[in-house]
Amino acid sequence: MDTLVGLLPIILMFVIFYFLLIRPQQKKQKQVQQMQSDLQKGDRIITIGGMHGTIHAIDEGSLVISVQDGTQMKFDRSSIREKIND
Repeated sequence: MDTLVGLLPIILMFVIFYFLLIRPQQKKQKQVQQMQSDLQKGDRIITIGGMHGTIHAIDEGSLVISVQDGTQMKFDRSSIREKIND
């Protein structure tokens, strides 16, 4: 019984750690993956590096982004940070 009482604070700390740090991070990661899989041609996006552009073409694991001056660059889907809502 004394062992259980001694472990209770450690177990409680782990539960608090899970609900405050691990679970929200997993939820955010799922949202980002959903956004990346829902990308379509013409969507305005921002890459992880901060580059703004418009999706010109989409492939299985990559996409071609057109920037303001018309330059086209190829990126992995996972490098897209967010989609800009019009």
